[in-house]
Amino acid sequence: MRELYHEELDSITDSLVEMATLVGSAVGRATTALLDADLELAESVISDDETVDALHRNLDERAIMLLARQQPVATDLRLLVTSLRMSADLERSGDLAQHLAKLARLRHPECAVPRDLRDTVQEMGRLAQSLMARTAEVLVSHDLDTALQLERDDDRMDELHRTIFRHLMDDRWQRGAEAAVDATLAGRYYERFGDHAVAVARDVVYLVTGRHADDMAPAAPVTT
Repeated sequence: MRELYHEELDSITDSLVEMATLVGSAVGRATTALLDADLELAESVISDDETVDALHRNLDERAIMLLARQQPVATDLRLLVTSLRMSADLERSGDLAQHLAKLARLRHPECAVPRDLRDTVQEMGRLAQSLMARTAEVLVSHDLDTALQLERDDDRMDELHRTIFRHLMDDRWQRGAEAAVDATLAGRYYERFGDHAVAVARDVVYLVTGRHADDMAPAAPVTT
C-alpha cells in the first residue's frame, strides 16, 4: 500500500514536469508564430493548450484525493499542497503562451511585432523558454541553487519588459495605437510567464526546505 502511495506521489511530480515541458515548448512556438506571422503554428499552440488544461485538472483531482485518503504529513504534505499551487502556475503559463499565439492569429497575415521591437520580443521568448526549461529541471532535481537563481535571472525579463515601455513612450514612435497595444500585451504576457516560472521554483524551495525562498540566505559572493 505504501509503495502504491509513493508511486502516486511520484506521478504528481511527473505530471508537473510534463506540464512545464509543454508550456515551455508552447511559448517558444508562440514566439516563432508572432515573429514569422505563422498562422498554422499559432493555431497549433492555441489548440494544444487543451492538453495542459487536462493535465492541470487531472493533477488537482489526484492531489486532492491523496490528501483526503492518506492524510499526509511533513514533506509529503508539502508536496501535495505545493503541487496544487504549481499546477495552477503552469496552467496559467500555458494560457499566456496561448494569448501570444492568439495575438499572432489576430494580426495575420501581418506581423504583430513591429520591426524595431523584434529583437526584444525574440529575446523575451528565448528567456521565457529557458526559464521554464530550468523550472522543469528543478522539479526533478530539487536543486535549491538553481531554483533561487531563477528569480535573479527573471530580472532580465523585467528589464526587457521595461524596454518595450520606454520604446513606446519615445516621441519617435510612429506606428499608432494598435501596434502599441499589441506590443504592450506581448510584453506583459512574457513578463507574467517568467513570474509563473519563478513561482514554481520558489515552491520547490519550500517543498525541499519547509522555508520560503524570501527567508533563504543569499549565496555568499565569490571572491578571487
